[in-house]
Parts: sequence; C-alpha cells; structure tokens
Amino acid sequence: MDRISARIQDLTRELVALRRDFHAHPELGFQEYRTAECIERYLQDLGLTTKRMARTGVVALLQESRPGPVLMLRADIDALPITEENSLDYCSQNKGVMHACGHDAHTAMLLVAARILVEEKNDLAGSIKFVFQPNEEIAGARPMIEEGVLEDPQVDAVLGLHVWTPLESGKAAVSPGPVMGGLDVFRVIVRGQGGHTGSPHQAVDPVMAAASLIQSVQIIQTREIDQFQPTIIMFGKLSGGTRSNIIPDQVELEGSIRFLYPGGPDSQEQPTERFKRIARSVCETHRCGCDIEITHENIPLVNDPAMAELARKTAQEIFGSEKDITTLQTFASEDFSEFSSRVPGAFIFLGAGNAAKGTTVAHHNPRFDIDEEVLPSGVALLVRGAFNFCSQFKSLNIL
Repeated sequence: MDRISARIQDLTRELVALRRDFHAHPELGFQEYRTAECIERYLQDLGLTTKRMARTGVVALLQESRPGPVLMLRADIDALPITEENSLDYCSQNKGVMHACGHDAHTAMLLVAARILVEEKNDLAGSIKFVFQPNEEIAGARPMIEEGVLEDPQVDAVLGLHVWTPLESGKAAVSPGPVMGGLDVFRVIVRGQGGHTGSPHQAVDPVMAAASLIQSVQIIQTREIDQFQPTIIMFGKLSGGTRSNIIPDQVELEGSIRFLYPGGPDSQEQPTERFKRIARSVCETHRCGCDIEITHENIPLVNDPAMAELARKTAQEIFGSEKDITTLQTFASEDFSEFSSRVPGAFIFLGAGNAAKGTTVAHHNPRFDIDEEVLPSGVALLVRGAFNFCSQFKSLNIL
C-alpha cells in the first residue's frame, strides 16, 4: 500500500462522518447555507482561501510554485425536495428535503481529496481548483461560469464523479463521448371551450386534443429522428377539469425531452422544435389553441476522449482489474455538462449499488442510499486523477 492509499484509509472514518453529516442536513439549491459554511471551514482549516460564487457555491485554489496546468475538481452540494423514508441514524433532519442523489457523498469525497492534495502539494506539478457547486438539479453550473469559475486562473480541464446505485459496488464506468442526456422541460396549456359532457358538440374539448398530442409527439422518436440518435419524450404531469360531467376550458401537460446528442435549434435533429410543431398542429386540428413553454435545463454531457482515457487508466490503477471498469450511458442529465462543454472534461460513475445492503434503489427515490464502502475509491479517483493529469498534461493532446 502506497502513501496515498494508506492516508485515504486513515481518513475513512472522517470521510464517512462528513457524508453522514451532509446527509442529515440537506438543503435545496441555492439554499445550501449550512453546507457552504461547513465546506468553507474545512477548506480554510487546510490553509486554503475560499471564495463564494453563485451565492452558496464555494471555490478554493491549491496553487504552488511549480508550473503546470490547472485542473478543476467539482462536486455538487444540493439536495432534493423529497421526504426521506429510510430508517438510518443519519436520516434527513430537514422535513421534505433529502440527499436522494448522492451529492452528500460527492461533497465529502472532494473535501477529503482536498486534504490529501494539500498534504501532497510538493509533489504536484500544477494547480487544483476545488469547486463545490450549488443547485445542480436545476442548472446551477451556469451562474458559476458567468461569475468566472473557469477563469483566474484559466482552467485547462475538469474532472468529476457521481456515485451510481445501478452500478455494482467495486466497479466504475468511464466512457468517451456522450454519457448523460440533454434535457429540455416543457409545459403545454391546451386551450378549448368548456361545456357540458352531455353536449360535447357545443364545446371545444381540450381533453381530446391533449390525448392526441401525447400520442402524436411519440412519432418524433420513431419516425422523424434516426433511431441511432436516442431520444425520449415523457409526460410527467397531466391536469385539467373539476368534475366528471364538465368539459374543462383547458388542460395542462408537463414533461421532458431527453437526448444524447446536441439538441438545440442549430442541430439537425431539433427534437424540441419538432415537439412544438406537432403540438401546435394537433391542437389546431382539434380547434384548440396552445401555449408552449420550454426550459432548456441541460445540454448532453460529453466526455473528452483524452480525458476519458486518463480517467479510465486512473480507475484501473485503483480497482486493479480491467473487468471492474465498464462503460455507461444514461438519459439522466447533469449540469457538469456546462463545464465539460467549455473545457475538456471527464465524468466518472462510481458504483455504489450493493443488494445485500439495500443500496440498489434508484436515484431520486425516498429510500435511496449508497454503499459507503465505495467512498475511499472515489477519493482515490480524484486524488490520483489530479496527479496523473498534472504529470501527463503535455502528452494528453486534449481537445
């Protein structure tokens, strides 16, 4: 066991304690005041100067005299509006708020990685920017970028990771190219003319129009876009009407469009533009009007090939077996994509699913939990990834 591995093992109790403390005190996006204060205090105790960005985001720079590249290590710190249903000693103490995605683990791992990198700074030929980002669930990366998180000093590359319960503990996944989906969220109000269900001809029925709209937009995925360009259109909310014998004036639909390719108005596929075209046409066919609101939440997360290869080799050093390093793509979205679209980046999935411990529950579920035994491996990925990046930067040929 080398010095870094031994140090990570020494800090495992602290690592778990940090994760459990964050888990017990979850805070929603841009409300992570306690979390930010804990992060600041920890980093300042290491001798680092901290800076607030995007209200509750925290940034610190480890910059030594030895010249070299600048690597950004990023963790997200926000929780979700979910009531926890686990029976744990460290369950959420904030009613209706829960770390149901693993951000508590990400924060703890990056803090301990910062401690080790500070201790080993004399062997580091480069600088490390530690970034603790708020509001990942709703695009909190953008305000940090707008406030200059990638500048002063200019970031050369970014590395991040995510605990992943669908992936077995003891494994990691690193893939070049698209690994997480782009996400557009829609809200459609279908407007008709209310009336009596016994006289439907005297009304303009928005329920029929909404039902037809839900069915019709599905052709986008199977008839309009190449099936090798994965696209998912899902409806998560339908509301309208007050009684069974009343045709309502309007019906409201909400949902999401997810894709694993550039999906904006300049792309060839344009799933959201196609959605708007079909929705308007269907409503017009049913003599209804419609209002469409689109929120562009996340762009696809694309790993730089050279950074992905660096991350994969780093994972092999830690896990010791090629069979424990796999590839993974998911339609879940992550605003780490905002960073990796501007500088070369790699995003690693750290398996945290252990059936015997009951940690295979899906993310964003009120019974979500992780296998804490994987936390030291996450710290090692960040620490060794930083050393490998700094030592190999000139030969990486990053895009």
